Amino acid sequence: MSSGPATDVGAAPATDAVELLLGFTRVVVAAGVPVPPDRATAFLVAVAQVGAGDRTGVYWAGRSTLCGDPDHLRPYDLSFEAWFGGKLARHGAANPYQRPQAGPTVALPDGDSGGARAEDQTDQTLHTAASAAEVLRHRDVAELDDTGRADMRRLLAALDVRLPQRSSSRRRRSHRGELDVRRTLREELRRAGEPGPLRYRRSVPRPRRVVWLIDVSGSMSPYADVLLRLAHTQLRAGDSRTRVEVFTIGTRLTRVTPALAHRDVERALAAVGDQVPDWSGGTRLGETVRAFVDRWGQRGVARGAVVVICSDGWERGDPALLAEQVQRLRRLAHRLVWVNPHRGKVGYQPLQGGIAAVLPHVDDFVAGHTVASYAQLMEVLARA
Repeated sequence: MSSGPATDVGAAPATDAVELLLGFTRVVVAAGVPVPPDRATAFLVAVAQVGAGDRTGVYWAGRSTLCGDPDHLRPYDLSFEAWFGGKLARHGAANPYQRPQAGPTVALPDGDSGGARAEDQTDQTLHTAASAAEVLRHRDVAELDDTGRADMRRLLAALDVRLPQRSSSRRRRSHRGELDVRRTLREELRRAGEPGPLRYRRSVPRPRRVVWLIDVSGSMSPYADVLLRLAHTQLRAGDSRTRVEVFTIGTRLTRVTPALAHRDVERALAAVGDQVPDWSGGTRLGETVRAFVDRWGQRGVARGAVVVICSDGWERGDPALLAEQVQRLRRLAHRLVWVNPHRGKVGYQPLQGGIAAVLPHVDDFVAGHTVASYAQLMEVLARA
């Protein structure tokens, strides 16, 4: 586990406080604690509330926001001691959240030793950074400038990505679950019929396949890049390379899974751009979905899978054909998720011919225009 120099929270200038706390967050992640962006933002907000000059307050702010499981507490403690230095008495205090009467102060850039002024400046800096991150999470990605898109990509890379799970015929020993009759009887026979403890087993879950169908037509061009980045993140997660398939749809169907398999996302997207001939073109959703079902779906790719269709639903062809093909796809899939960038916008109603036709056959109709909506999408897929 890498760590920075042992530094007292109160010794950091106000301009460096946010970087100091984000550096600590990266150390916690390196120690094995998953920290999605919303938890990192909550950590900054919590420190702004308790005051960056309160070392004990910073510890509890991080522990209550960054740790989501009892197994995270030990690596968190080690990370805190390595990053900020020294031991911290965490038990036995009447109120660990109470700030000390004379705690460390934050040095002002102009040399003023006023602790109250410095702490207020630090808190204001943290509030500003936390508010900016939260605002970015809820901004439409199509409206971001180059700086905002760079920040958005960092937030996307930190999303909690998990594949959905399915039960399997494999079983493993467990302390609870279904009764393992064979093992129980075998052990009784070894004891010459003497009764003994019951033995149990449980199913070993296996990842379920996820299939992405991403609309790259002209109306979806502001979002197609981001959605491909999401698919790349899921494809690169763990052993999911054999469990994630990605296709682009527009005027034709193109399988881009091999291109997205590249470790570097920018190179992967460049390879996709070279392979997709209908980027920012027209839309024939009904025909492309039919091509997928005929060529890939019935061959097994979509059978029992979670299928994610990312499209605004603008259909130049017959909406009835699109509805028919989506219904066929739904019969093959375990679950069908439709991601529409306009779903979460104020005043939007699913009245377009394509969307209105497919909604009766869709299990989840979710938004897809902000980082917050993409985090929600990842939760929907993980629970599917």
